Amino acid sequence: MSTISFLITIAARKKLPQFLELYQERNILTSYITLGHGTARSDMLRVLGLDNSEKAVIFSFITDESWKQLKEDLVNRLYINVPNTGIAVTVPMSSVGGKRELGYLLYNQTYTRGEESVMRETQTELLVVIANQGYNNLVMDAARAAGAAGGTVIHARGTGTERAEMFFGVSLASEKDVILIVTKREQKNAIISSIMEKAGMETEAKAICISLPVSGTAGIRTIDRKE
Repeated sequence: MSTISFLITIAARKKLPQFLELYQERNILTSYITLGHGTARSDMLRVLGLDNSEKAVIFSFITDESWKQLKEDLVNRLYINVPNTGIAVTVPMSSVGGKRELGYLLYNQTYTRGEESVMRETQTELLVVIANQGYNNLVMDAARAAGAAGGTVIHARGTGTERAEMFFGVSLASEKDVILIVTKREQKNAIISSIMEKAGMETEAKAICISLPVSGTAGIRTIDRKE
């Protein structure tokens, strides 16, 4: 049985091509890139191995088997432990909307499906919806129809998906909207189903939805009261 994780990489922007080349080599073919800027204090940045220069943030999807090898490569080939290079973290995923979508995200990675057990007791989920740019309103309309309160949109660019697109018979725009939605666990499946039906891969939005377990919240009254 494999664990699937959401891989978040924060890299010095000038080193982005090296990270993407390595990820492609390791069959992490589906990634989404957005740009950022370091804001931490200079002493904290030194501890983290970063400076306040421009950053690239890479969102990818990875199995635990792939992560073991990639982590070694990040350290030994890209020297991620060297200051001003980057940071990579993995977050266990609790679900993916649709078998075809799962296959697309993990294309060419070894994956053995097992019982969904990661963070089963969490009461809150973070839904991450990746859709063609310009369709975030369609996604949010579908989410609200199933009880979602609201979401936050980040603009990103897809990369490395060409082979997966050919295999799964889909054609996706490179410019993306990433929509973040926090919801109660019992609403998660209904929201994902609504998004897949009204804004999924069969629509122009081509939305893919995953969920991540949330261990605590603040500022969301209906959820906070239950915690």
